[in-house]
Amino acid sequence: MGLLMLLHVLLVAAAARAPAAQAWGKEGHYMTCKIADGFLTSEALTGVKALLPSWANGELAEVCSWADSQRFRYRWSSPLHFADTPGDCKFSYARDCHDTKGNKNVCVVGAINNYTAALQDSSSPFDPTESLMFLAHFVGDVHQPLHCGHVDDLGGNTIKLRWYRRKSNLHKVWDSDVITEAMKDFFNKDQDAMIESIQHNITDDWSSEEKQWEACRSKTTTCAEKYAQESAVLACDAYEGVEQDDTLGDEYYFKALPVVQKRLAQGGVRLAAILNRIFGGNGRLQSI
Repeated sequence: MGLLMLLHVLLVAAAARAPAAQAWGKEGHYMTCKIADGFLTSEALTGVKALLPSWANGELAEVCSWADSQRFRYRWSSPLHFADTPGDCKFSYARDCHDTKGNKNVCVVGAINNYTAALQDSSSPFDPTESLMFLAHFVGDVHQPLHCGHVDDLGGNTIKLRWYRRKSNLHKVWDSDVITEAMKDFFNKDQDAMIESIQHNITDDWSSEEKQWEACRSKTTTCAEKYAQESAVLACDAYEGVEQDDTLGDEYYFKALPVVQKRLAQGGVRLAAILNRIFGGNGRLQSI
């Protein structure tokens, strides 16, 4: 039995007990995919558009939150949204990529690798449209630091606190609260303006780093394991000094915001790299 089919069987059999958080929230996933659009080759763009459902109106960003909306329909997919660790600031695929019943390869890194493989294999039994939508979403997920958070608090979901005056939890702060606050404070609640700002940073402040984000030496899989390791390190920073029932405000916000913006940028650039490789065979970009 192939790895993809085995993974599917294990997932369907498993009773997933994952937290119901939505990585990045709808806005963050939309931003990640909009950023990816700007880095797609013409061949990749054609390939992507051919697989998009009619309701997406030809826009990849319109499908990037789809996987969250399907978590109750496809209950087997819940553990694919994250890859929590014991809290040692390290991600180990062998140790950490499993569900609550110990089934291996069941985490966001395994999902990225397997949906990439499914899209590259024309004989794959998986629906290519769903594979594309899952892949686009999970690349966003792995870049949200708290989706590689600590196992014992469900990636910050059980750390209840206040975000300024509103009830929240540490996971939600990173999913959506920081982005919502930034849109209000700096972009007049204009999502497109925030996307443009991040795109400008990629071509300006982060221009020397962008090629490094794309780089991947793996010959058999994607570099999602590297992205999870980055998030595990950032997650440790995100937990620092935060306790149950704390109130987080300006100090935490202004420390978290540049991290969030950069992770959205990295997720977009890397999603494009994977899709360019799948649909266009662009050798300078990642995965196989």
